[in-house]
This record gives sequence, structure tokens and C-alpha cells, in this order.
Amino acid sequence: MSPVSDVGYIGLGNIGKPSATRLLRGPWQTHVYDVDETASLDLAKLGAVSSASPAELAARCQHIGICVRDETQVEALLYGEQGLFNNAAAGTLIAIHSTVTFAALNRWGNDASRADLQLVDAAITGGQQGAAAGTLCYMVGGSTENLDRARPIFATSAETIVHAGALGAGMLLKLCNNLITYAEFMAMSEACKLAEAGGLSIQALRQVGLSNGVINESMYRFMENRKAATVHAPDSRMESPFSAFGKLAEKDLDCALKSAQDLDVDLPSTRRLRQVVHDLFTNKA
Repeated sequence: MSPVSDVGYIGLGNIGKPSATRLLRGPWQTHVYDVDETASLDLAKLGAVSSASPAELAARCQHIGICVRDETQVEALLYGEQGLFNNAAAGTLIAIHSTVTFAALNRWGNDASRADLQLVDAAITGGQQGAAAGTLCYMVGGSTENLDRARPIFATSAETIVHAGALGAGMLLKLCNNLITYAEFMAMSEACKLAEAGGLSIQALRQVGLSNGVINESMYRFMENRKAATVHAPDSRMESPFSAFGKLAEKDLDCALKSAQDLDVDLPSTRRLRQVVHDLFTNKA
């Protein structure tokens, strides 16, 4: 396979934009597309090519990353007259960064093969800050050959790249990781309630939790930020940033539950967590 000369990135949100910005460090021409043209133009000022449509980007690139909100948006990009499956050149590698279901990835993989295209799932964790710093963790599902092709591109924003297995394995790993994260937040929230009700210092809980590894700094920061927002803002303002996180958590847990159903696995605690996770983020649980 000849070296990649043109890399495309679709979806310039909180994680996509800094990830695409770091692509500009590579030896290829970076092409970007977002429904918000302003985001694309911001990258164009730094040296990227702002594409007018997904089809235009697909026709020019040998590697295309997709980092949009959900499964529905990925579907819209892959299929149809303007979709990547109809416009990308044979052999193009498409990397799905969006959090989606295991079943969807397998269906897309089959359709990509019929179009003579390659597909990997490359789920990411580390957030906006990690994307900007180049410290993301990539969880990749797909063939070793495809990962080797994509590795230099992922490495522009990754500190860690984990090859989880075949197509879909990277996303399943991300869903499992998300499930643990949200369950930890719930446990931390309820532990803090119990501690405060008994007159204990949350700092004491933090000290013990950090010493034995039960609590990590991200859990503690979550509680502190949520508490600060509750104290300094009325409910209506509290809803704004934390409600968005809550909706994202609902989407992630929906994907986990759907994937569990497809794999014939029962996750009763996850179903309960899904019911209350939005209230957890807005400090109502």
C-alpha cells in the first residue's frame, strides 16, 4: 500500500476539531468537513482543505475518520448519493470514531467490503483535553493490516493505541469502559451523600479512596464540579452543561444495552443506571 497523501476528517466537535487539528502535523494533506462550515473554515486557516460535502472529501482521501454524534449521523454519511460508500475510491480506509453499536459496525463492515472499501472502528477516550494534548486512547477493531495503515494517523492524537480484536471489538471495549465510568460516578455520588449525612469530610473520603485506588481524580473532579455548579447556579443554569453530559451518557448506555442484547447478555444494573444517569449528572440522583 502506497503512503497516504490525503487524510479526511468528518465531524469537528469537541473531540473531532482538536483531533483534526493535530492531523495537520502529518506529512499528508488534511481535508475536513462539518455541517457547521465555521468549524471547517477554522481548520482551513491552519492549513486544512475545507470540503464542501462528504462526497468531495471522500473522492480525495485514502483515509477518512468519522467523529459525529451518533449512529444515525454516521449512517447518513456512509450511505446515499453523497455518501462515502458511493464516492470513496477503492481501498480507502474509513475509521469510525463515534460511539455506536456492535451490530451497526458489522453491517457497515459488510457493506464497505461490497464497495471495495476498508473499515475499522477506532473508539476514543480522553475527551477534548486529551485530543488537544495528543493523549487520547484509541480502541481499535479490525485487521492488523488496517491498523498498521491507520496507526501513523491515529498517533497524531493518541498516547495509547489498543488493538482490541476484529471489527467491532474496539467499540465494544469503549462501551465496557463507559459503563464502568458511569457506574463509578454513581457509586461516588451515593458514597458522598452517605459521608456527608454522617458528618464525614469528603476530603477524608478522597484521601482514603486515592490511597487504595478506589477513587481516581476524574471521579473526584466530577463531584466537585457538579457541587460547585449546584451551589453557584440555579437549576435552569445547572441543566445547561451537565444536562448535555447526561444526554451523552444516556446515548452511551443505550449503545451498551443494545450491544448486550445483540450478544444475548443481560445487564440488569446497567438498565437501572440508564434510568437515573441523567439525574446523576444534574445532581438530582
